[in-house]
Amino acid sequence: MTDKSFTLYNTLTRRVDALAPLEPGHLRFYGCGPTVYSYAHIGNFRSFLTADLILRTAHAIGWKTTYVTNITDVGHLTEDDFTDPSGEDRMAKALRSKEGERFANVWDLARYYAGALLDDWHTLNLREPDVRPRATEHIREQIRAVEQLIERGHAYETGQGIYFSVPSFPVYGKLSGNEAATDLEQAVRDVVVDEQKKDARDFALWKKDPTHLMQWHSPWGWGFPGWHIECSVMAQAYLGEEIDLHTGGEDLIFPHHECEIAQAESLTGKPFARHWAHTRFLQVEGEKMSKRFNNYYTVRDLVAPESEGGRGVDPLALRLALIAGQYRKPYNFTFATLRDSARHVQRFRDALAHVDRIAAEEAPGDDRIGPRLDAIYARALDAMLDDLNTPAAIAAALDGVKLINGMKDHLNGASARAARAWLDQINALLGIVYHETETTTPDAEVDPLAEQVEALLAERKAARKAKDYARADAIRDELDALGIEVMDTPEGTKWRRKSDFGF
Repeated sequence: MTDKSFTLYNTLTRRVDALAPLEPGHLRFYGCGPTVYSYAHIGNFRSFLTADLILRTAHAIGWKTTYVTNITDVGHLTEDDFTDPSGEDRMAKALRSKEGERFANVWDLARYYAGALLDDWHTLNLREPDVRPRATEHIREQIRAVEQLIERGHAYETGQGIYFSVPSFPVYGKLSGNEAATDLEQAVRDVVVDEQKKDARDFALWKKDPTHLMQWHSPWGWGFPGWHIECSVMAQAYLGEEIDLHTGGEDLIFPHHECEIAQAESLTGKPFARHWAHTRFLQVEGEKMSKRFNNYYTVRDLVAPESEGGRGVDPLALRLALIAGQYRKPYNFTFATLRDSARHVQRFRDALAHVDRIAAEEAPGDDRIGPRLDAIYARALDAMLDDLNTPAAIAAALDGVKLINGMKDHLNGASARAARAWLDQINALLGIVYHETETTTPDAEVDPLAEQVEALLAERKAARKAKDYARADAIRDELDALGIEVMDTPEGTKWRRKSDFGF
């Protein structure tokens, strides 16, 4: 285990602080996951990738981790941005949408989009959490937490539900800075609220609704939990009363994370999370991402093959593009960056394939590259330990792969094995070289046309060997029509899809 400090900006203290786990060397953290009423978009995944990079960096310095990230499948209301005064559950609303028409019920909708989330998660090479709890699987614990808040004078009942009493928690607003009661009341002035609420800032812990599509019986009748209580309960169920770190998007600072703090600390009398890290918003080509602007992208919009309506983007190129900007700075996602990322990922793949071949074929000899690569990895790790400085870490990684590819004609077995070890280290830290679920070295290009392309290339090779150059040229034209670029190199014929560099 290293003695290096791992620092992150702490929203609670408004400064860059060293992570200081309650149990030294064991980071226990919770990351807010999505509400599964639709496909997660790339802005969501920018936030999830921040948590993934924290996880990888902690592992790189030898820390043990317990990482929990949830799935919200009930309770997230359409007006939750206004401290949850009213609104409709997003799951129920999604079922009535055009996309929702294909589902028999809201439970099927939740299962489908939860499965889609996991597919996209693995597509972008995110590591699995230790626990991925679902809100609907922890209703009993949420009901008990609400009962305790009532017993301790922090919550009360109305005809419509159970509300947390914000005045009962004097430091409400300490995370977001939204401490003035008049400011918070102003935020909800135009929203229809429960007239029996004692304070405009009070937020729902339980909604009474015997007609809701997802409902459970409680001491207050049939209904469903509020969004905020779910995360407090699930975080503490798996990580304890005090946790080291809580992550999420900046849109969750208020009210969601503010409400989590109020609930959790009112229940335990202890600090809930010692460190809060929030990822800033993502723009697309300089504009807010919105369906209205026709620039709203899910992961599958970009990575699905063109034959299935996607853009055929390499998943690791998308991952690299999404982490290219530091998490706590607003980030402008562009297709130019995505094209550059595709080229960078290809360089890593080319290096990986080459060093594996050399390591298998060449005699060991003296390692000519290992110490230089070690120094480059140290730069990348230091950058990640410095508030997840991904631009600097990626720059170091690119220097390393440039060194490997620049020396590829001079590598011996020992150097190749050192280069492979370095590529494995960079992949463990940043996840941009190959998918960790792959058991063998990945092909230079993964493509649904692979079998057809390889067959045509084999036929072209045979035609050239037989000096039937007319047929060889015709096959090359056929490949060109399929959008395939053929490259004849000293190491053999390689190919790639043109859209990888021209989407």
